[in-house]
Amino acid sequence: MKKMRVAVLISGRGSNMEALIEACRDKEYPAGIVLVISSRPGAKGLEYAKRAGIRTEVVNHTEFESRDAFEEAIHTILKETKVELVCLAGFMRVLNPSFVNRWRDRILNIHPSLLPAFKGLHTHERVLDAGVRFTGCTVHIVRPEMDDGPIIIQAVVPITPKDTPGALAAKVLEFEHKIYPEALSMMAQGRARVSGNLVYVKGKKIKAKGLINPPF
Repeated sequence: MKKMRVAVLISGRGSNMEALIEACRDKEYPAGIVLVISSRPGAKGLEYAKRAGIRTEVVNHTEFESRDAFEEAIHTILKETKVELVCLAGFMRVLNPSFVNRWRDRILNIHPSLLPAFKGLHTHERVLDAGVRFTGCTVHIVRPEMDDGPIIIQAVVPITPKDTPGALAAKVLEFEHKIYPEALSMMAQGRARVSGNLVYVKGKKIKAKGLINPPF
């Protein structure tokens, strides 16, 4: 079985990277992670990736004079490794439009809200301050604007009066670890098709009811 060659970009622990690596251990899973790149040399996720036998690289953004040079170094490694798709997993650098467009429809990101609501940082604090009743997480195709692009899959998480930002983050993260591997699988199998600003999913199998859309 030929698997799609995937790279994961991280800046820290990379818990979503871990979820993707674990999913890829399944022989029937349609993608394989061949490369992990960190923008920080001390990122904890690097050790996890090394233990999994995955090639790791550090592209330290502080060593480059410009964001263009930093991204060119990443692009070169991706091409040398014959990467077909990139997953962002806690990658704390904003990518230039030029980089995003070179990899158009081939970069995925996960964000801890129901996009397009609550883009940006400090998401869970802002969600609680807004008094909304539901939040969640979203996997989307990356576009040049921050936290923007065609949505592949979302999970909805109810909010309770007792929730703190930390407690809410933990609940949402549990769903992040479920939907990111599913989104990658959809892309690798060709089940998710991008058209304009929408993603169309075909052949989905119903394995879970309720709060994940599309269900799987």
